Amino acid sequence: MTMTDEQVGPGQIPRQSVTLASEAASVAPARQMVREACEEWGMNADAAEIGALLMSELVTNAVRHGHSHSVRVIAEQPRPDRLRVAVTDKSRRVPEMHHPQLDDSGGRGLVLVDALCDRWGIDLLPWGKRVWAEIAIKGDDQ
Repeated sequence: MTMTDEQVGPGQIPRQSVTLASEAASVAPARQMVREACEEWGMNADAAEIGALLMSELVTNAVRHGHSHSVRVIAEQPRPDRLRVAVTDKSRRVPEMHHPQLDDSGGRGLVLVDALCDRWGIDLLPWGKRVWAEIAIKGDDQ
C-alpha cells in the first residue's frame, strides 16, 4: 500500500490518501492508513480508533454498493480539532440509511457512522461520489 501525503506546504491541511481495490480485503489497509495518519498528526488513540472504525464502515459500503474497481480512501485534518475520513468511488448512487430489525444480517453501516461521528455527508462528483465522516478530536486531558 502506497500512501500519498498530500500536505504540500504552509497553510495546507494534513491529508493522506491511498487507492485500494474495491474488495473486502481493502478494509484492513484502509483502517491502518487512518491509524498511521492519526499517529503522524499527534492525535490521541481514541480519535484514531473511531476514525478507523468509521473508515471501515465507509469502505465496506463502497465495496458492497459502489460498483467500482477501486476506491480512494482519505484521512485529513481540516482543522486542528477535527478528523475527517472519506471514501470515493465511481458510483453516483447515494447511500441511504436504513433502520434494520434485530435479526437483519446487514444494513447497519450508516447507522453506526451516524452514531459515531459529529457529522457526515455525501459529495456528488462529476465521475462518482465521496462519502465522508468527521469527528472532533479531544485532547488527552479531556
